[in-house]
Amino acid sequence: MGSMFEKRQPEVGSRPGTLAIPPGSPAPRISVIRYDLNNVEEFELSDISQLSALRTPGHVVWVDVQGFGDEPTLRAIGAAFELHPLALEDAINLPQRAKTELYQQHQLIITRAPMLADDGDVTAPQVCFIVGDGYLLSFQDRYFGFFDKVRDRIRDGLGQLRKTGADYLAYALIDTMIDNYYPVVQHLAELLEELEDFAISSPHPVVLARIHHIRRQLVRLRRIGWPQREAIHAMLREETEFVHSGTMLYLRDTHGHIAQIVEQVDACRDMAADLAEAYLSNVSHRTNEIMKVLTLMASVFIPLTFIAGIYGMNFEHMPELKNPNGYFFALGSMGILGLAMAIYFYLRGWIGTPPPPDLGTTTIRTPTGDSK
Repeated sequence: MGSMFEKRQPEVGSRPGTLAIPPGSPAPRISVIRYDLNNVEEFELSDISQLSALRTPGHVVWVDVQGFGDEPTLRAIGAAFELHPLALEDAINLPQRAKTELYQQHQLIITRAPMLADDGDVTAPQVCFIVGDGYLLSFQDRYFGFFDKVRDRIRDGLGQLRKTGADYLAYALIDTMIDNYYPVVQHLAELLEELEDFAISSPHPVVLARIHHIRRQLVRLRRIGWPQREAIHAMLREETEFVHSGTMLYLRDTHGHIAQIVEQVDACRDMAADLAEAYLSNVSHRTNEIMKVLTLMASVFIPLTFIAGIYGMNFEHMPELKNPNGYFFALGSMGILGLAMAIYFYLRGWIGTPPPPDLGTTTIRTPTGDSK
């Protein structure tokens, strides 16, 4: 299905927690936002030793790691926040299935958001969130621009972000990831609507290839959407100290969003399958029409060829051979026979398009049973 689902595994026999750094991933860029109700601090961290000092009572610390190109730095981040080795492995070894895992000191949440590449393919970058007491870590192997609007909300003090804890920040970021599904699904649905007219009126192999391409992208969306739905549902079922009941209410809304998205993806897949079937049926119908015309032409010319073959034989004694009007008689017989066959074909409805039946007004009646 493509490289987006090919997981980069450590060497066979490696110990748990071994990191498989994605090739080409840049060196980590650590962006930090620390805030409370009244103040916001935002900076890029260059000294990993300062991470532990960032966690102070009454503040929420968001550490966003962009790039996995330096394993010692990643290990130092894990040590500063006492991350479980398996949690750090899931955050770095891409791609993972969307899921949530509860550890003793933090909770891991893996999300994937779809993006449309220039060639129309769907890619699904992974972002891993680790929620702990007063802090949130996010890991992405490069900058994708998913969270710029959330940063603006923190700076402006809008909504509940500055009034709540790290779990609400995690919800806001997860909800932003889910929102990325909508424009992708909408774009693919609009492409299918445009291809519908071509599949009916102008069937061409390019149209069928385009339909199959969109179907592959919808399969990709479904493969990342269903696990995301299950992961959020699992968060709602689990009792955890890292996600409070007030945030659960918002997560239920996010779960409704991803459920709606998965349903839209399924509807688009059905539409793409119907379009492919309509295309093939239309091509088959056109082929049958061409074969019908050729068959009718052959049927008309078979008896004419028979007559021409009879009078084309080189026998010396033939009934009409010496008749001065024999040539015109043969042509006239051919013409009359061809016209008679054409009229017969028309009356049978094999030539031309018969007029549509008079359907009148169609009324849909709901059957009712006998009332007792």
